[in-house]
Amino acid sequence: MKNIIKTVGLDVHKNSISIGIADECRDGEVRYYGKIDNDLDQLDKVIRRLVSRGATLRFVYEAGPCGYVIYRHLNGNGLDCTVIAPSKIPRQSGNRLKNDKRDCMSLARLHRAGELTPVYVPTEEDEALRDLVRSRMDATRALRVAKQQLCAFLLRHDIIYSGKTKWTKTHFYWLATVSMSHAAQHIVLQEYVDTVTGCIDRVQRLTEQIRLQCQQSSRYELIKALQSMRGISLIVAATIASELGDLTRFEDPGKLMAYLGLVPSEHSSGEKIKKGGITKTGNRHVRNALVEAAHAYRFPAKKSRVIRQRQEGLPQEIIDISWKAQCRLCRRYQYFIAKGKNVNITKTAIAREIAGFSWAIAKELEAA
Repeated sequence: MKNIIKTVGLDVHKNSISIGIADECRDGEVRYYGKIDNDLDQLDKVIRRLVSRGATLRFVYEAGPCGYVIYRHLNGNGLDCTVIAPSKIPRQSGNRLKNDKRDCMSLARLHRAGELTPVYVPTEEDEALRDLVRSRMDATRALRVAKQQLCAFLLRHDIIYSGKTKWTKTHFYWLATVSMSHAAQHIVLQEYVDTVTGCIDRVQRLTEQIRLQCQQSSRYELIKALQSMRGISLIVAATIASELGDLTRFEDPGKLMAYLGLVPSEHSSGEKIKKGGITKTGNRHVRNALVEAAHAYRFPAKKSRVIRQRQEGLPQEIIDISWKAQCRLCRRYQYFIAKGKNVNITKTAIAREIAGFSWAIAKELEAA
């Protein structure tokens, strides 16, 4: 008896899973199986029912807020499962009908035809480190908002700090001496100050936890090697490693740059070639981290004491790559600025090349 392959599309939501099934042949039937609760036991019942009919199952669902629990459950049971990118699903122009039934059937049909783009699913260890890194990003965002609110409150009452640098010990001592004309306003001031200090403590706690978790991670060698480059601190290196996993899974650095959305867009026709801004596709967390790292290349190339400490114990080949990167990128930064390029455009161009050198370091580390 011939083994039948069935493609199963899952439209996953918080409380429900809609199931569509496409038969093996291209013109085969695509039917709606039904809707179940978002419960792995119920999903297993459906799987047993379909397998009992002599079918080999291929599952597919969209990446979303429900994470990779279903993917890991199905793969752990030896079933083929793919998580696909929602932004790259082909959509018919003018089709304005959308519901769970249509979505799951469409997923099954398109996956059977091989027209869907899978996403990279991180390991559980990488995902845990990624959650920690993203939590720190949220904490720094909250800290920035808290500082803005405190500064805006003081400015409304014409209270201006005369020192050069804010958020130092001297600045906080000055904040403790500020007095308001009304008791209610003094309470507001104290709440804003406490919020800022609380956010600072939270960022410091998370930073220390990232440091400890990186030392225990299987990506520790990659994180340590990436820090040999200028501008890539512990946080940036941990972001790259946790978000991208194994950098050598990209065949060449150009594909890594395209994955991060750091390549220019294009709208060309015939002999007319028009380049636009970067595509901004893919992982925005790594893209933002690399753009921030690019800011460090505005100064001449130099091996500082901090960089020398980071490079201790690393292979000479990796140190040579990082020095080559620093010489090239510092020179290109100054070249772009001298040509009158916008600073943000310059940093984006440098960030694109940092991604390429990071790939080279990962490749060298794999070969070592």
